[in-house]
Amino acid sequence: MTSEELAARIDQTLLKPDALQSDYENFLEMSSKYSFSSVCIPPHYVKLASKVLDAGPVKVSTVVGFPLGYSGAETKVFEAKKAYDDGAEEIDVVANISLIKSNNMFFVAEEIGRITSAVPYATVKVIVECCHLNDAEKVAACKAVINGGAHFVKTSTGFGPWGARVVDVKLLAKTSEGTIKVKAASGIKTVSDALAMIKAGADRIGTPSGVEIVEEFRKNFQNKSAER
Repeated sequence: MTSEELAARIDQTLLKPDALQSDYENFLEMSSKYSFSSVCIPPHYVKLASKVLDAGPVKVSTVVGFPLGYSGAETKVFEAKKAYDDGAEEIDVVANISLIKSNNMFFVAEEIGRITSAVPYATVKVIVECCHLNDAEKVAACKAVINGGAHFVKTSTGFGPWGARVVDVKLLAKTSEGTIKVKAASGIKTVSDALAMIKAGADRIGTPSGVEIVEEFRKNFQNKSAER
């Protein structure tokens, strides 16, 4: 794996509620220098990101129903359509965790289906917030995400008690059986963290530390491989 290939698996993320507009501008400028899969920013900054990254290879992604997931389906559909119209090519939507824990999987899948139908040309990733679920609920949630027609199932918002864990990524990857992809997000700060998630089955990594991870890989992994 090269540093470019690693970067292409990363959604470089900034979702801090207290970040200034200048922080987002600097974040976008820095991110544009790397071959990340996307930058994930709040909906308010999608237009700005689309302008800064215009014609570049890095896509714009944003969040919907974030971070708690319990807004109504109509609201999430509106958010997703607005984000897509503003320039977001990828949508990370938080599933209704209460419905998952209540075993109302038909309604979970139905909500996801309404969102994916509303933005048919966008890549939709569904956050099931694994920190709030037991294993049976994670499996059921993953199946609902598949039934809803989404493209990814995602581990975490980064606002829960803990973030991505290797054991959860393995479980989601096993459950999905390649039908959809897995995104590991939150708490991934080093190359070792990222590679562990990829080895466990993650196709995409969500992290605010993408630059540091890529630079660490270039310094400590890629160069050593080239020397051999």
